[in-house]
Amino acid sequence: MNTLLTLYKTFLQKIALLDGIPALLFRLILAPVMIIAGYNKLNISGDVNGFFEFFLAAPDVVAWFGNPDWGLGLPFPDLLAFLAGWSEFLGGWLLLVGLLTRLVSIPLMFTMVVAATSVHWHNGWFAIAPTDPDTSAAQVLDWLAVPGAKESLENSLAVKERIEKIRGIVEEHGFPDYLYEKGKPSILNNGIEFSAIYFAMLLSLFFTGGGRFVSVDYWLRRKIE
Repeated sequence: MNTLLTLYKTFLQKIALLDGIPALLFRLILAPVMIIAGYNKLNISGDVNGFFEFFLAAPDVVAWFGNPDWGLGLPFPDLLAFLAGWSEFLGGWLLLVGLLTRLVSIPLMFTMVVAATSVHWHNGWFAIAPTDPDTSAAQVLDWLAVPGAKESLENSLAVKERIEKIRGIVEEHGFPDYLYEKGKPSILNNGIEFSAIYFAMLLSLFFTGGGRFVSVDYWLRRKIE
């Protein structure tokens, strides 16, 4: 037994050298998502007339942030769109290299919470609506009698029926080989799934940092110490 414990302890010590890899993978997944999300919220993605306008949020994004009828209906839309855009754009680049990882994770987590609660919450969990109740994650929640799980499974059957109708129409009147070349059709549920996953990844980076050996933070800390 002592020998096994010694071997296990040695194993843990060896793999500890690689404990920065999960943080690196999280950063590489999150960075492009945040960069392009921020880029498309800002005037830098379009044509601007003045130098200072270059740094502002795009007018259509500001309108979407502020309009209560077809947008988010948030107060101070100019300011919030500006902060969200630059937090994502600059934060994404900093995540990419692992600089100030813990610090930039905070505003990015906040943007994920706002996105989940203001844009996606009323659509439930799934980003893409499942079409098979037997393979839906809601099946497990239904076993545990979680409220809403049964409705989600019933929704999967309704989604499957609509997808089959779409495919039938395409195969009868359309160009199925061309239309299906890049993938089969699906129904966007637009739930909180991606926002929640990104939030969990950012929360992990907040506690672990950018990762040993694989982030600028690690090497700066070693130089300072």
